[in-house]
Amino acid sequence: MQQFLSYASNHAILVAATVIMALVVLVHEFRARTASFGSISPSEAVRMMNSGALLIDIRANDAFAAGHIPNSRSVPGVTIADGAAALERFKDKPVIAYCDSGQSAGAAARHLGRLGFKQVYNLRGGLAAWRAENLPVEKKG
Repeated sequence: MQQFLSYASNHAILVAATVIMALVVLVHEFRARTASFGSISPSEAVRMMNSGALLIDIRANDAFAAGHIPNSRSVPGVTIADGAAALERFKDKPVIAYCDSGQSAGAAARHLGRLGFKQVYNLRGGLAAWRAENLPVEKKG
């Protein structure tokens, strides 16, 4: 113990940096474990869709019309920011949000979790990852 105290007093900056890094890791792990949403791959999304999950496309309506995942609903991000009233009846059902790259959908998934949705997921990589796995995309019209 005496050696540790001697080391700590001689290398205060290193000890402080180690303590700070440990706290950062603990906070990150805590937030990851208590998050109300998760990130899933396209293959996991297909499995969940086959089990009845709701798939929502948060992109603008024109992007949705240009190409979207089959059986998905267009719910632009602005609608989610306003409280997602149209999705209230799906609060207990698994919901998968996606956008072009997965970034905007992650924010939407977090927001849905704060609104009380129990099982919210972000499609990791968004529509780009879906297309990269050669999964079907349909156009409106």
